[in-house]
Amino acid sequence: TKVTKSLKQARVAASEEARMRLEKLDSPWTAERLREFIKAYLKDRPIYILSNREPYVHTKDNGKIEWHVPAGGVITALEPVMEACGGTWIAHGSGAADIETADTEGKIQVPPDEPKYTLKRVSLTDKEIQGYYNGFSNEALWPLCHMVHTRPIFRAEDWIQYKKVNAKFAKTLLDEIRNVERPIVLVQDYHLALVPAIIKKSRPDALVSIFWHIPWPSSAQFNICPWRKELLEGMLGADLVGFHTQQHCNNFIDTVSNEIESRIDYEHFSVFRGEHQTLIKPFPISIAFPGRAEAHGTPDRTILDTLGIRSQRIVLGVDRLDYTKGILERFKGIEFLLDEHPAYKGELTLLQIASPTRESVEKYREYAAQVTAEAERVNKKFATNGWKPIILEKRNYSHDELLHLYRCADVCLVTPLHDGMNLVAKEYVAARADESGALVLSQFAGASRDLKGAILINPYSAEEASAAIHTALSMQKTEQHRRM
Repeated sequence: TKVTKSLKQARVAASEEARMRLEKLDSPWTAERLREFIKAYLKDRPIYILSNREPYVHTKDNGKIEWHVPAGGVITALEPVMEACGGTWIAHGSGAADIETADTEGKIQVPPDEPKYTLKRVSLTDKEIQGYYNGFSNEALWPLCHMVHTRPIFRAEDWIQYKKVNAKFAKTLLDEIRNVERPIVLVQDYHLALVPAIIKKSRPDALVSIFWHIPWPSSAQFNICPWRKELLEGMLGADLVGFHTQQHCNNFIDTVSNEIESRIDYEHFSVFRGEHQTLIKPFPISIAFPGRAEAHGTPDRTILDTLGIRSQRIVLGVDRLDYTKGILERFKGIEFLLDEHPAYKGELTLLQIASPTRESVEKYREYAAQVTAEAERVNKKFATNGWKPIILEKRNYSHDELLHLYRCADVCLVTPLHDGMNLVAKEYVAARADESGALVLSQFAGASRDLKGAILINPYSAEEASAAIHTALSMQKTEQHRRM
């Protein structure tokens, strides 16, 4: 079945390529067009991605090896690009069966069911994971960059491990490109801020970029980081630094001007340190579109039946179980809605998918407990005759499962307290081939700059959330189509 599907896709792709060459239209960015672009402009220069999280994780279940795609915007955005263009993805091998499924060099061809590129796994010790990932990345940099009133924790021992692991990732990449001329290196996110400078120092011929997938805070806010100068110097080793929005670029430039001796070119939005130029550009990251062919079929409500959801109106939330995502505030919005509009009792259910994340970090364990307790409190207040307003699912859902949920949901709530972009908002819109449904979106998500048809709210206000959900549920089909 997989081969047949691939052959059909290849025929369509060949037809599309021929049409593009003949008509030279500015056609949509299909996988085939991306491949052609790489051939034409990058002359088949090899591409290397470095990220903390890997695109495929191998685990063991009762002795049987299984694989899954982890949740997160980095994978959602970049995996289709690597499938289209090929190359090598270097990432931390976090799965229990990752080592035994890779070869002696730590490499495996992925996707597992139809390989298109190479995944090379980096092994980390428990001490390195605790310091570099749990400590400095997620207890220091993550709260530092997100304005959600969580105090960053800076520990010297975490910083030591962060530097050590960044050096390990850089060495892994340098070993891979030892005999490769002019490679393209795409470093991903705040976990690997020091890597660009290390690579560029050893391989000045490499074209190096780093994309920062979370917000960049104001200069004053970033100033509290004890190792701010080292982080900035590491990032400025890249030829290109990318952010989601122009505001994040502005904040980064301000931070550099206050901390680093450099010359800033505001006309081209770049930073010069000696002869080296680093461009600072916004790239509003997105998803592969159009999506899967199944999007045009009938939505499968089996998942809702399995969860015992019989309500006429479905409101959906899909998030990692992270304190930046505004799940507690969302529950308060539902509570306020049911108090203000009792007619929704028994008729409306919020299905909240909350994928477990960073469970070894104390703040995340506390937050998970708070979310569970708040859902139980609201349910206890309103539950009647087997109905309850909130169904909380603390497990990972596959993209195919989410596709059907997106298409069953009357409303999708994407209400983070602060977010770089948030691809759930774009996935929901892309999944609605019928152009129905409504998106309620936080004004503090980068996606609010792109998706002008959404109902924007301040997620800190339960009243605004309640009013937006009521507006979405009351919206005429013609208005839904116009916004979609």
